[in-house]
Amino acid sequence: MTWCYTDRWSARPGEAVVLHASSAHGPCQLEVARIGGERRVALSERIDLGEHPRPERADRDGCGWPAAYEIRIGRDWPSGYYLTTLTDSEGGLAHHFLVVKPAQPSAKAALVVATNTLAAYNWWGGASAYAHVESLMAREANLAGAMANALGVLSTQRPIAPLIVAAPADMPRLVNLRKRGFEERPWAGAETRDWARAHRQSPYDGAAGFLNKWEHHFVRWAEGVGLSLDYLSDYDLDAEPGALDPYDAVILVGHSEYWSGRERDAIDAFVERGGRLAIFSGNTCFWKVRWKNEGRTLVCHKWKGLEAEDVAARDATHLWSHPAFGRPEAAITGLSFLYGGYHRLGNCAARGIGGYTVYRDRHWALDGCDLYYGDVIGDGVPLIGYENDGCPIRFGADGLPAADARLGVPEDLEIIALAPASFGEPADSPYRPLIPPEQLDVAAEVAWGSPSPAMQQRVLRGHAVMASFRRGKGEVFNAGTTEWAYGLAAADPFVTRITLNVLKRFGAL
Repeated sequence: MTWCYTDRWSARPGEAVVLHASSAHGPCQLEVARIGGERRVALSERIDLGEHPRPERADRDGCGWPAAYEIRIGRDWPSGYYLTTLTDSEGGLAHHFLVVKPAQPSAKAALVVATNTLAAYNWWGGASAYAHVESLMAREANLAGAMANALGVLSTQRPIAPLIVAAPADMPRLVNLRKRGFEERPWAGAETRDWARAHRQSPYDGAAGFLNKWEHHFVRWAEGVGLSLDYLSDYDLDAEPGALDPYDAVILVGHSEYWSGRERDAIDAFVERGGRLAIFSGNTCFWKVRWKNEGRTLVCHKWKGLEAEDVAARDATHLWSHPAFGRPEAAITGLSFLYGGYHRLGNCAARGIGGYTVYRDRHWALDGCDLYYGDVIGDGVPLIGYENDGCPIRFGADGLPAADARLGVPEDLEIIALAPASFGEPADSPYRPLIPPEQLDVAAEVAWGSPSPAMQQRVLRGHAVMASFRRGKGEVFNAGTTEWAYGLAAADPFVTRITLNVLKRFGAL
């Protein structure tokens, strides 16, 4: 087998990135290519490689392989997402990636690639923040046992699981493309297991990564309409104070689930001083994480965060909405996954319409969309699926939904459209659950102030919400779903027009 990783995940033109690799079939052909609307090769080189063992705790401590090659970022390389590919002498492939930051900021908008989410989901070497996936795949552990052996400390100094870093174009989405039939057994994503078996897909592979997933689809569309973007990784916001200063707009796409404290500080400050935050993502800013060792170690204890370490509360890792932090994510995103959930996945809204129902049809984001109260958009995509963010809802005297301002949800949040979603599958269903169980008692206490069975049921009744609000001198638009980019990929006219309206208002176009 051939594998590789780099000493860091982002760099600027003129800087060097060290490639570490192992192959039993060297020498290998190295190729580095920018992935956007088109694939453009930036570097091609033949390199000699040796084979190195995988350490027992590579998932936690990294591989420690020697340097194999120094990738010098060309001064003419445009900012973007670059795929690194090694092809060995027997045709075997290994992939990694690199975010190339701009030498000098040139675009009006920055796309922040969800590399924290990738780090949390990566299970190469055994475990991720979710489970010991390798033992689950080998059937050496059931789901509960595998989840019990999830890691709270994860190394970036290891390869990335192949279907996370280099998903093929035909990889099934994490969405049920049609409604569940009468008495039909629920499923998740692909209707058959053939693709998963053929590609050795884990239950976690579709939830992170750029290639042929959310951010890639957005970038294809963006470059097609002439939207110029500078690229940053999540960690760049953590490591570089002022990284967002040059920009009018910040764009998040797909699954920006994990934010560090410094990243949160940077985005909060950006919006407060007048920046515009366009969120085309779902489950955004849900988990609080921490970086160590100059971006080589991610600390992410999730539900165990407040007990796993003896650290000050500000450094602990848990839900951003946990009262220990006093900084619920909805204060900057407007919405929370605690009030949203899954749609068209497993038995969560399994017969949901897959689209948004429009309520506030006179909202600026819908200008020129030919949309009216009660219209449904995106149901053919489907636009609502996998993970979605929401807020507590009440209806005003005008018959329109309004936000119940709690847990950071802004009082002036304007709800544009809604769809039902659920934080988990019903416990009394006769069907085997397909979505890994969350800690409903903790979620209920954080979201509704009580871990009681009644409030646990309340958590299961959420909504996907499209909304906007103002904060400080800035403004936020939140599409509320992971699947927004698939609406752009499908050339849905409503999704396209709304996206253009947001980007134009926010100064990105």
